[in-house]
Amino acid sequence: MTHHRSLAVLSFLALASTAGAQTAAAPCAAEPTFVQDACQKAADVFAFLAPQLGASLAGGGAVLGQTSTLGGFPKFSIGLRVNALRGALPQPQGVTLSLNGRQATAFRTENQWVGLPTAEGAVGLFAGIPLGFTNVLGVDALVSATYLPSVDDDDFGVRTSGGGLQLGYGARLGILQETAIVPGVSATYLRRQLPTTNVVARVGVDSVLVDDVDAKTDSWRLQAGKRFAIIGVNAGVGQDRYDSRARAGVILNRTIPVLGQARLEDRDVASVRQELTRTNLFAGASLNFPIVRFSAEIGRVSGGEVPATFNSFGGRAPDDAYTYGAVGLRVQF
Repeated sequence: MTHHRSLAVLSFLALASTAGAQTAAAPCAAEPTFVQDACQKAADVFAFLAPQLGASLAGGGAVLGQTSTLGGFPKFSIGLRVNALRGALPQPQGVTLSLNGRQATAFRTENQWVGLPTAEGAVGLFAGIPLGFTNVLGVDALVSATYLPSVDDDDFGVRTSGGGLQLGYGARLGILQETAIVPGVSATYLRRQLPTTNVVARVGVDSVLVDDVDAKTDSWRLQAGKRFAIIGVNAGVGQDRYDSRARAGVILNRTIPVLGQARLEDRDVASVRQELTRTNLFAGASLNFPIVRFSAEIGRVSGGEVPATFNSFGGRAPDDAYTYGAVGLRVQF
């Protein structure tokens, strides 16, 4: 991932997580007048970006290009993938924060691919029960690791707590194990998680702080696929539940009503938890060599209920459907 793309991901994370922390635990109307506009803008940016963040983390298939169980212990596979979402990112340039209550702003948005690199592995646990030309009810253990680098530039600073790598876990149940004449069909569950992250977003002379950002996805999938010589195809359907939490703070270096010229710092303004459930449809193809396999996937997420925002985002709505893709390679033994 290039430095530019890394900053896009981190800016995306900072805006989404910050707004979530400002919203549920401290409704904007209950805040002092001089922070109501910042609160509302943060809440609306979160509502717009949170579904995109969840889809980037969840992706499509639990193991890219693989729909069948492995066939029992000690078989295993290891892979690297990048999930990339065709997102719409609000642009903060030219946006100012009012100290006199809420002011509606028409945010300009920029279409951009936002990617997250992930490592994934599968280990065969149970080969399954022989049935005709296949096995049924085989079981694999699934693991994943998502990486987020620490970055600091003029507008955003991101520092991970306890390292930039976060593990995920899950399992795959084989409905049909793939053979020469039988397709592979499986059901999977996988929980993915971003590393715990502390974020500072700088808006002019002010800053918004987010500590202990914790974003998780729980993904259920039903997949089917088949190889024809070296070419494989697969498709699936599933459901994702996005769950995020954070603690937020703020630093204001402004002439504040009543307080005058002051530096106001509060590193624990609010805590929040937000959940959203969406439908996920995807399909992919792979090139399968004796050990190494190259795969690509495209999918679309939709559904869920998001309230209308006070601010606008270039005619886009928070609950719009989004398209994503993934590319990766995997070795299997």
